[in-house]
Amino acid sequence: MEAGSIREYMSTDFAIITPEMPVVEASAKLIQKAMLGGPVVNENRELVGWISEQECLQVTIQVVYHNQRIANVRDIMRTDVLTVSPTDHPLELARQMLSSKPNEKPKSYPVVDSQRRVIGVITRRHILKMLLNKMAELSHPG
Repeated sequence: MEAGSIREYMSTDFAIITPEMPVVEASAKLIQKAMLGGPVVNENRELVGWISEQECLQVTIQVVYHNQRIANVRDIMRTDVLTVSPTDHPLELARQMLSSKPNEKPKSYPVVDSQRRVIGVITRRHILKMLLNKMAELSHPG
């Protein structure tokens, strides 16, 4: 089965989040794009971190219900981010997503070019959709 490359299946319509952005604003951007998390980029669109709905939820609860200070993305983002290349093979990523400790594997990965600029995001849903499409092609050869 030929599955192409990550570039064919990634989304290029993702939330642009910066380290200085308030977490509440980042949360709104993730919701608007229907994303579970998103890449944090600098002014050159280079990857500097990742923020998830879970981190946003924790901070937003503190803001809304406890009147605590409003944090910036930099305060809570992860900096140890697993990335993929647009030329990587989707099946290899699927295997990586399933390896050893699945609960510790990301659901979404930033796709970065050779300068670590974010050019897209790929998720488990993208990979599953690709596999279902391939399965349909195999059962109904054109």
